[in-house]
Amino acid sequence: MENNNSLVLLFDSAESFITCDFSVPGQIWQLFSFSPPLVLLPEESQRDTSFDNLTFPYSNSYVYFPWFIERSRNQPKGMAIFSLIIAVIKVLLIFPPSSSASDVITHDHPLPDGRTLVSKDGIFELGFFSPGSSTNRYVGIWYKSISQKTVVWVANREKPVKYNSSVLSINTEGRLVLLSQNQTIVWSANSTTQGLNPIAQLLDSGNLVLRNEQDQNPQNYLWQSFDYPSDTFLPGMKIGWDLKTGLNRRLIAWRNWDDPSPGDFTCGIALRATPELVMWKGSEEIHRSSPWNGVWIGAKPTPLFQLQFVVNEDEVVYTSNLLDKSVTTRVVLNQTVYSRQRYIWVEQTKSWMIYSSVPNDKCDRYNSCGPNGNCIASESPRCQCLTGFKPKSPQKYDALDWTQGCVRTEPWHCRVKDKDGFKKFSGLKLPDTRTSWVNASMTLWECKAKCWENCSCNAYANLYITGGGSGCILWFGHLIDLRVVTVPGQDLFIRMAYSDIVLEDAEKHKKKVVVVVTTVTFALVLLMLLTFFSIHRRNRKRREKILTEDGHEGEQKDIELPLFDIATIIRATNDFSSDKKLGQGGFGPVYRGTLEDGQEIAVKRLSEGSRQGLKEFKNEVIMCAKLQHRNLVKVLGCCIERGEKMLIYEYMPKKSLDSILFDFCQSESLNWPQRFHIIFGIARGLVYLHQDSRLRIIHRDLKASNILLDKDLNPKISDFGIARMFGADQMEGNTKKVIGTYGYMAPEYAVYGIFSIKSDVFSFGILLLEIISGKRNRGASYPNYGFNLISHAWRLWKEGNTKELIDACLGDSFNLSELLRCIHVALLCVQLRPDDRPNMALVLVMLSSENALPEPKEPGFLLEGPSAKGEYYSSNEITLTLLQAR
Repeated sequence: MENNNSLVLLFDSAESFITCDFSVPGQIWQLFSFSPPLVLLPEESQRDTSFDNLTFPYSNSYVYFPWFIERSRNQPKGMAIFSLIIAVIKVLLIFPPSSSASDVITHDHPLPDGRTLVSKDGIFELGFFSPGSSTNRYVGIWYKSISQKTVVWVANREKPVKYNSSVLSINTEGRLVLLSQNQTIVWSANSTTQGLNPIAQLLDSGNLVLRNEQDQNPQNYLWQSFDYPSDTFLPGMKIGWDLKTGLNRRLIAWRNWDDPSPGDFTCGIALRATPELVMWKGSEEIHRSSPWNGVWIGAKPTPLFQLQFVVNEDEVVYTSNLLDKSVTTRVVLNQTVYSRQRYIWVEQTKSWMIYSSVPNDKCDRYNSCGPNGNCIASESPRCQCLTGFKPKSPQKYDALDWTQGCVRTEPWHCRVKDKDGFKKFSGLKLPDTRTSWVNASMTLWECKAKCWENCSCNAYANLYITGGGSGCILWFGHLIDLRVVTVPGQDLFIRMAYSDIVLEDAEKHKKKVVVVVTTVTFALVLLMLLTFFSIHRRNRKRREKILTEDGHEGEQKDIELPLFDIATIIRATNDFSSDKKLGQGGFGPVYRGTLEDGQEIAVKRLSEGSRQGLKEFKNEVIMCAKLQHRNLVKVLGCCIERGEKMLIYEYMPKKSLDSILFDFCQSESLNWPQRFHIIFGIARGLVYLHQDSRLRIIHRDLKASNILLDKDLNPKISDFGIARMFGADQMEGNTKKVIGTYGYMAPEYAVYGIFSIKSDVFSFGILLLEIISGKRNRGASYPNYGFNLISHAWRLWKEGNTKELIDACLGDSFNLSELLRCIHVALLCVQLRPDDRPNMALVLVMLSSENALPEPKEPGFLLEGPSAKGEYYSSNEITLTLLQAR
């Protein structure tokens, strides 16, 4: 029965305890022959003070013995205590304790309200909950490891229970069921196959599965919650159709925050000529993604997630997988604003941050500009008719009513030469495909011919963009839901009269004839292999000889780079002639050279008088051998011979960033898109060093002169002479000898010699401010603002005049909101306390999204003056500062 939210289990009467036989054997026999009444109360419930009986906590519950005090009055005190001990033993036998950390439900071990399941690694938790201010009880799954309770799945969302006495269990038929207090089935998992000794298990993915106890193969699951999602899309989950069973997996929003029952806002896959991801409000379509093009579906590629669209004879599904396992993310349907939102958990603020939201603008609304209308969010008015079309109702179009759309200005003549043709429109979201025809194997040329032959065909395009484009889509009737997209759009070829086609040829097809002679190719490959093995063997022998002669045989295992002989380097640099000299570094000069095969190189030569170069040279050799990334400078090899020690790099035609950025004549050639490309590349390189490489690398000398640029202005981080390697679990280090460049050092490193990944984040913030302003952090004058760029930027930020920081050379080439966001991120990076600075992975997220950012605190080195003490080694490209840590 129900009493004070307690589950009362009544067994046979305990009247048999009052007997004339008070012997120990008699009492033992009676206690194990009869069952005393007891009460089990959930742990979180409060004990009713009206209970005047004995109770004790047991396995997340309380056990009451209502009979003990009454019976103790009729028995000797010793026998009453003995009876209680026997009763407790019997409870332990009847109700074995359950583990609070269990992740499974079995037939013998159900899950009552008040207890939970926790996945193996403690990521997700399953149990009963009441949302918001509601008193209804639901079975749900939420994040265990996140302080803010976030429900991601609800079982009985249409049938809540009213009391705290329900149980989630596996019945005798092997089905997962939710039983109410009167043992009525409220909800059940609709598994069609009866398992052999089935169990329900909560996985670390957030998936609740019903499977046979001895079978962990996902293909053999009897049932899984991922097939019946609520309002949340988790990594590894699928949205779409199982074509074999007819199962349609779709997201359905909560009705409101207090009611998880299904609302009228849904998201799923629409089976059309090519399937599309669609959102509906009731039966009204409110958003449609672009068709799957082999790379993305309505969203730009991101380094955090991998989006996939699978179409085959078994299923048509959309799925998302995490590329960075340290990121916690979810996608939620929000019925309040009718939006699909992706959230990322930010541990520093203990809150969810919106990473992206769909619809993102008014052009994302389905068919917002009517048939044959093109929506351009950045223009006003946003709706325009395509070339060759005109408004169907000019009066309504001028009144910003675009529902009737556009019609052709002139009819075209089907299959009449020089009367009609196709015009290419680029950067578009392709139209709705419900009136389309698809062929996945056609070429673009065959697709055009197919459309030309059909007088009802209005447009065609490639189905996939990978490999130069493949497949064919034909559109018949009106072109619905067109828009210009900010992510790389697709080419759409629209049929129209020749008189409406612009004179330039929109289709310039070049026939490429590739002649492959098998025997010649095989001979070349074989020759290359023989040459490679010969060079490798010769280099290995020379390496052993050189290291032995120079006394470095004990360090041979550290040298993993290819070895160049000194004669090759002398020829390449014209005997280190002065006209080949690129600059003078802190450890020696840098020369430009050309190898015999025509490859251009840069040679960093350790000078004999360098006081610190030998150790740093070896450090850089070891580092460069272990690091491979497109935003790190590529080291081709080294030369250790005749007392010389040299590093050979790939040659960077644009030289270093500072040579362009701080040069008044050249800085004008560096527009904002190019600068942002450089910023993003540096950030990617630091993310690799800090978390994606085999070992965590702290650069310690990140500055503009150590950022090299290739011919396409791709940034390459260079100079790892003073970099330090950390183990995967090491967070910071310290040194008594501070080496680096003053003006880029973090405060904790310059003052105390403590360095970590947050030291590089500080240097990145300085570099970001320099790229935005075109000015050096130190060495420039900032009247009334202090003596460095940080002070200048901080004062402008506080005064609300941040735009004054922008380099005048940028002119009008920049996106103001994007540039101001970069200044905001830079100020977050240069905060005084390392714990206040974001890590580089979070910096990437901040730079690539449009979400609100936290307010920056006061930066480090704010009041720095020109009298900072230090010993400098200055040259054209490298500045090294030595400070004694205090």
